[in-house]
Formats: sequence, C-alpha cells, structure tokens
Amino acid sequence: MRRIGILGAGAWGTALAAAARRAGREVVLWTRNPDLAAHLNAAHENPDYLPGVALDPAIHATADLDAAAQCEALLLAVPAQRLRWIGTGLAPLVPEGSAGPPLVICAKGIEQGTGALMSEVVDDVLPGRSLAVLSGPTFAAEVGRGLPTAVTLAARDEALGAALVSALGSASFRPYRSRDPLGAQLGGALKNVIAIACGIVSGRAMGDNARAALITRGLAEIMRLGITMGARRETLMGLSGLGDLTLTCTSTLSRNYSLGCALGEGQALEAIMGARRSVDEGVFSASAAVQLAARHDVEMPIAQALDGILNRNAAIDDAIQGLLALPFTTETP
Repeated sequence: MRRIGILGAGAWGTALAAAARRAGREVVLWTRNPDLAAHLNAAHENPDYLPGVALDPAIHATADLDAAAQCEALLLAVPAQRLRWIGTGLAPLVPEGSAGPPLVICAKGIEQGTGALMSEVVDDVLPGRSLAVLSGPTFAAEVGRGLPTAVTLAARDEALGAALVSALGSASFRPYRSRDPLGAQLGGALKNVIAIACGIVSGRAMGDNARAALITRGLAEIMRLGITMGARRETLMGLSGLGDLTLTCTSTLSRNYSLGCALGEGQALEAIMGARRSVDEGVFSASAAVQLAARHDVEMPIAQALDGILNRNAAIDDAIQGLLALPFTTETP
C-alpha cells in the first residue's frame, strides 16, 4: 500500500494525510472544493480546518474523485452523515473484492434516520468491498502536528489489518490491531453523545464529580448496548471505547464537549451550530443512539435525556432533574 487516498479534507482528513505521509506513503487528499485543493497544493496548509499545521509538499490534493479512487487504500474521512453520499459516488470507481482498494472508515457516527453504523452504510452503497475501521482518542490538530497518538485499526481480516498498520503506522501514529469493527464503531460514535452531556454539566457549573459520574455511567450505557449488539468488552474498554470517551469528555478541544458547554451556559443549539465550520457528530448520533437502544431493548437514560434536549425541545434543567430522580440501583448486574 504505497499510495493512500484520503477522502475528505476537513480537519481529520487533513491530519490523516499528514500521518500517512509521515509513514512514508504517497498521499492523495480529495476535497469536493477545487479552490481548497488548489490552495492546499500551493500553500501546503488547510487554513479553514487545520490552521497552523504545515503539510508536506508531497501531499497532493485534488477535487477529482476518480483520481483519488485509483489509490491502493482509501480512508473515508468525510463526516458521518455524508458517508452515504460519497460512497454512492465511489461505487462505479472502486472494483469489488480484492481487485479494489480496501476502504477504511474514519468517520465516527451513526446515520441519522436509519440508525445505521458506518459499515452498514458502506455495505449498502459499496457491497463486496474490503472494510476496516480506524478509531480512537484523536484530536486532529495533534495528529497533524505529529504528536504521539494511538488508535484502533479494526478489521475482521487479520492480513488486511496488518497491512494497514504497516502502511499507516509510524513512531508518532501507532495503530493497534483489532478484529472487532463493530465495537470500534460503537465506541467512537456513542462517546460523542456522552461528551455533549458532559459539556452541559460543565456549562451548568455542576462540578467535576458530576462529570466523572456522567463519564462512568455513560461508559456503562455504551457497554450495555455494545455487548448486546455483539461488540467485545475489551474493545469498549480500549482505545476506541474508554480511551476516546475520556479524551472527548474532558477537553474543550473536543467539538462535542465544547458544544455541550455552550448549551449548558444557555446558548441556543442553532446559534452554536451556525457559528461552526466543523461537524459535531454527537448532535446527529443522539437520536440514532436512542433508536438503536430501543431496537435492542437496552436502557440508555443519558442518551435519551440528551436526545430530548437536542431534538425534542426538552429543558436542560428538567432533563438533569429527570436523571437525578432515577431509582437507585446496583452499579453492576
């Protein structure tokens, strides 16, 4: 895998391009914006999404999807709610099976409306392709600058997982192999929901005790749903589960946590979203998480309360009081 294509030139896609280049790969970075592609090739910086991070001049940006699809592996780094769209465009360009490049899902989310995981979306519009999932505790700016980062690289095919680790791994970007793509996806998507809830608690100045409780009980919700759906406990306690949850729920660098802080301080969701260029996946994943929980008969009161705040006009203080009024119960089954 000498030539790596990255689809999506937002903060995460640009950071992955920098990481793949540090690993010695030829890198093609696709954006649907021709002006951004031209700027990336001329200035070697993404000022809108990853300002201040110098990119290797060897990274080639393009707005030609066909050119990007000719690579030996494709990293899908578009926002989760746009994955179906880009997958549909890729379908005629990427052969099935071993004739085509493996597709690495780098988006963290659950499709709104369908409740589909990202692998299910790809299977729907790109059936028969080799799949892997890259997830874990990652702030794009730190990956872009080459700061030490560890991630989960999950693929059911061990040979594919090993090949991708070899292609993407470096001293500063360390993928750990897993055979549990389901768990890696659930951990990466659901932590965004808990992170918004933690941000609300911080914005309401409810204290660090409350945030620690939310992180812990949020992890319990993630594990209940994940194990019921067939994910491995070890995955949910690993980098793409607990690791990502811890990072996202404790730093204002987290888009979802900072959005929750703004909500907790009294700002309107529409105003917060309208002022941001980046995508806060937890807003879209909250309703999908509740939908999945109902489908699998799993209790997720934190996710349900957040869905009420984000999508059903529930008052924040009422949602908080509802959680605090839940019956006392045992911590473990």
